[in-house]
Amino acid sequence: MLFTGVVGAQDQRLGTAQLADGARVAYALTGSGPYLLVVPGWLSHLELGWAIPAERLFHESLSSGRTLVRYDRPGCGLSAAYAGPRTMALELATIDAVTEALGITACDVLGWSLGAAVAAQWAADQPERVSRLVLYGGWATGDAVGDEDSRRHVLGLLASHWGLGSDLLTDLFAPEADAGTRLALARYQRAASSPETAVALLRLAYALDVRASLARVRAPTLVLHRRGDRAAPLEQSRALADAIPGARFVALEGRSHLPAVGDVESMVGQVRRFLGLPRLRRTVPTGLTARQTEVAALVADGLTNRELADRLGITERSAESHLERIRLRLGFRSRSQIAAWYVAHK
Repeated sequence: MLFTGVVGAQDQRLGTAQLADGARVAYALTGSGPYLLVVPGWLSHLELGWAIPAERLFHESLSSGRTLVRYDRPGCGLSAAYAGPRTMALELATIDAVTEALGITACDVLGWSLGAAVAAQWAADQPERVSRLVLYGGWATGDAVGDEDSRRHVLGLLASHWGLGSDLLTDLFAPEADAGTRLALARYQRAASSPETAVALLRLAYALDVRASLARVRAPTLVLHRRGDRAAPLEQSRALADAIPGARFVALEGRSHLPAVGDVESMVGQVRRFLGLPRLRRTVPTGLTARQTEVAALVADGLTNRELADRLGITERSAESHLERIRLRLGFRSRSQIAAWYVAHK
């Protein structure tokens, strides 16, 4: 019999770990149960990412039945500033610091994008610490991500115009997101790091090559990739699966590189089945509070602020406050965006 889990609103618990040089690394925990460590993609910000409904819902979906561990690598998000070289060694040391701070001796691991190569390397180096491994949207060698000219162009654009560069990459990473979510994601990237850090981490992504280590991975492994992903080649995830003993490869439909955008339900379903977790049903599918969801539904029905206030038995000022909080939560600017978003997610 297949039991059904429930995903709803959760709070994240923040903590810090330390690298050998004393640098502070921020991490966040959600849910309960055995640990599931997420090795992040290019940039992250624990607080701002949690405020984006699509990203929050994705993480909450993985937190039902697991203690989800997320972290900001040095120089990103809530972690301490970092001006040193970006290397695989630093990436692995960051995972070591976080897991040791939490007393984790073994855990499941999910690595995506840049984090997929890092997670695979950590699993190869420390097989006793990785119970099961999930890789999404990754690559075995970074020089297969675009051609040399395109890589040089993207790096140059990020270095010279961080705002335009983040907008460009957001469109590349999340073509299936609505306009409000894309706007929030672009702002999120700019807040997550300096342009210098963004460039350095993208250079690292292009430089990583874990092909020689993949045969040493011993954990049961699931490799996922969306067929239409333009940010990372589908063939590179196939290469990961082919080189890891016993790995299973699943091609998902969709065009978005970010795991929290697009057909998230299919991806979460694949991950949860692989980890032996039950299917989910959602209590609040929007990432909003119950009252905010009710207000969004009324906006989608075309009610004015006065009509909305009358329907809910509140003042017009209170109705305006609800709408403002919804706009801030979703990264939107207008009522029409709220209405379109509610209909799309209903």
